[in-house]
Amino acid sequence: MRDSDYSHPNHLLAALMAAGSEQLLSGVEMVSLKFGDVLYESESRIRYAYFPTTSIVSLVYMMEDGATDEIAAVGNEGIIGVPIFMGSETTPSRAVVRCAGCAFRVKGHLILDEFNQSTAVQQLLLRYTQSLFAQVSQTAACNRHHSVHQQLCRWLLSSLDRLPSNELKITHESIAGMLGVRRESVSKEAAELQTAGLIHNGRGRITVVDRRRLEARACECYRGIKREFGRLLNPIAPSYSTVDGQVAPQRQVPPPRTSPAPAQWGATV
Repeated sequence: MRDSDYSHPNHLLAALMAAGSEQLLSGVEMVSLKFGDVLYESESRIRYAYFPTTSIVSLVYMMEDGATDEIAAVGNEGIIGVPIFMGSETTPSRAVVRCAGCAFRVKGHLILDEFNQSTAVQQLLLRYTQSLFAQVSQTAACNRHHSVHQQLCRWLLSSLDRLPSNELKITHESIAGMLGVRRESVSKEAAELQTAGLIHNGRGRITVVDRRRLEARACECYRGIKREFGRLLNPIAPSYSTVDGQVAPQRQVPPPRTSPAPAQWGATV
């Protein structure tokens, strides 16, 4: 683990620290997440909560025929493991790493203890959960009513909001799986965006060149999800401020101990 990995905070975890959850630090460890790692499977027991820093994790719903749809994404703004403090140890979705990077990991029972013992922590986590539900609802509406072009723009922008750079290391096939569309459709729209000078397509990489114009092409869902996240979290997180519609931390989480990622993530993680 590089020292620079600690310089990227998770905003929700920083807010929990500000809300009085200093004791969580004793149980926090940083782990490396690789593309495709499964943090938990559908209907399996969730033992750990993850606070992504430089990684992005997709919550994916799988159909009986193997088809998948991304119902939400979590990056440095949130937590993977909401069922832990919502009264359930399982969920019908699976959590899959779609952008490799790092995350803080905490044992589930520590999060549950903090949730039960602190009103401030409880309110913060419940507000985050509401913002996650809003993302799920908006994503469902977007996939039903908006074009692949608009969905791709929204997806790229929401990914960049969670990363420290303007480059995404991901294939068109992976994006298609998240959006629930054909790879050819994603490649066609990505090529159009490149021709227009908004992005640059590389082999397994997409670099956003003109974010302002990309935002102009995205559907209302992108702005709606960001607005709802800021509305729900800013009132109870005074250690945060809003910069250009994004929640920015005023405090960082001290470096915890490190732990190498297991060779394979699964239901027992």
